[in-house]
Amino acid sequence: QAVVDKGLANAKAYGANEKWLEKMEGYTGCVALFDSGKPGKTIALRFDIDCVNVTETRSPEHIPNKEGFASINDGFMHACGHDSHITIGLGVALWIAQNKDKLTGKVKIVFQPAEEGVRGAAAIAQSGIIDDADYFASSHISFCANTGTVIANPRNFLSTTKIDIRYKGKPAHAGAAPHLGRNALLAAAHTVTQLHGIARHGEGMTRINVGVLKAGEGRNVIPSSAELQLEVRGENKAINEYMTEQVMQIAKGISISFDVAYETEIVGEAVDMNNDVELIKLIEEISLEQPQINNVNSDYAFNASEDATILGRRVQEHGGKAIYFILGADRTAGHHEAEFDFDENQLLTGVNIYTSLVQRLLA
Repeated sequence: QAVVDKGLANAKAYGANEKWLEKMEGYTGCVALFDSGKPGKTIALRFDIDCVNVTETRSPEHIPNKEGFASINDGFMHACGHDSHITIGLGVALWIAQNKDKLTGKVKIVFQPAEEGVRGAAAIAQSGIIDDADYFASSHISFCANTGTVIANPRNFLSTTKIDIRYKGKPAHAGAAPHLGRNALLAAAHTVTQLHGIARHGEGMTRINVGVLKAGEGRNVIPSSAELQLEVRGENKAINEYMTEQVMQIAKGISISFDVAYETEIVGEAVDMNNDVELIKLIEEISLEQPQINNVNSDYAFNASEDATILGRRVQEHGGKAIYFILGADRTAGHHEAEFDFDENQLLTGVNIYTSLVQRLLA
């Protein structure tokens, strides 16, 4: 709540309309609804809006610095291109408002928080707001495609689970009475090596990474606390569940071996998803109509995770169809790097692809 309160205070300080802040009711995402008042299909379009915990480069050659739109908050940067997703989503909303008389049915534009760490989509799915959608579409800019390319059918979305493990031991004097302590740091260190030794599943891809290990209180104190932040991934739900269960068993075993208390917390999840053929073909056709696009790839192994899949699968489970595609854009550095920037000429391409999709399905 403290983070939300600080964000609201900052928004007010920067001149945000307080009427709209009140409508947000403390939430960090929103859904814009267009209802034509005429019978027709319902489309849900999802755009993620969060940043990354990276401090943006201060290099004078960095275009956001040259043109005055670099992050002013250390440790927070749009280093993944989600600001482009916001822009495209707003462009689509503007187009719908300007062309509302030509459309039937409904459009729901989902501005989703917390994609990083795959924490945001689940709450939106559970709200039921997109359960009536006949079609769902989302995308990512750049990533694995350069300017001129659209990947209409990325496949091999990996299911993933983000897990925190916390160990609680007992502090003691490291010189005079180490035998009285219970070393949580040592437990955590052994956990890391054990986790990376999990046998890989024979029926599909697996991934594991321990990204954070924090422990201890001081040089001369037996460490009484430790925390690990990690993720597992699997080619499908069953394989990901296998990896998750192995993590839980190792955490339990280590706690017994080192006589420390432990707790685990699942802090984010995403699922695998297959794009629907009808929408793949539509994105292919629409992309080839764009003058900026000269290459459409309809079979690309994504081999990564995205919580848009939770929303897409939700729509599919309720009888609708879903797609997630990649809008290519040249970039100055990799995603999540301090020097990241992308070819902004592709913003209009993105708007045109989405508005053409809306036209095809609702005109």
